[in-house]
Amino acid sequence: MGNKIYTIGREFGSGGKEVGEKLAQRLGIKLYDKELLQHAAKESGFCEEIFENHDEKPTNSFLYSLVMDTYSVRGYSSTPFLDMPLNHKVFLAQFEAIKKIASQDSCVIVGRCADYALSENPDCINIFIHAEIEQRMKTVSKRLNITENKAKDIIQKKDKQRASYYNYYTSKKWGDSTSYHMTLDSGKLGIDGCVDMILKFREIFDATKK
Repeated sequence: MGNKIYTIGREFGSGGKEVGEKLAQRLGIKLYDKELLQHAAKESGFCEEIFENHDEKPTNSFLYSLVMDTYSVRGYSSTPFLDMPLNHKVFLAQFEAIKKIASQDSCVIVGRCADYALSENPDCINIFIHAEIEQRMKTVSKRLNITENKAKDIIQKKDKQRASYYNYYTSKKWGDSTSYHMTLDSGKLGIDGCVDMILKFREIFDATKK
């Protein structure tokens, strides 16, 4: 079998990144989150600020599937790619960076439609982390030192952005259990409990291939 890859989608304030960090730590592998932006910037030649500004932001551009078909054949130097809106270029650069990273080493990748980019990778497990809104409000309120009402506004905005971005580029539904191998409630399981569940799932997942 190839590299062991874990992709993590997450609701804002659910602790999804913390789950990824703990998972990577316990397995002794790398975690890619914002680091992926740096990697994509380096590989594509775009400045990192461009990736920061377009990171997991929704888009309202033209039919993307047609462009993807052309891109997959001709690559970055093709006229269709050069004529694309900037947000599409950013997505494709990240898409290629994700596939390259997964081909090199076992790793954990947080967000950025990594499950879609690696949909044909047989050793990739896709996870979604969620929690009750009340718990996430408390978490974000404490983390950002703001009121819980303000935290709720931020959570709703961030979740909407992530859902729009994911739904547009993947043609799947963000947070829907059918879009992932497993969805975990971090509010009920805790961070370590989520990691335990993922590792147990990996054992079963790999055993079915033998």
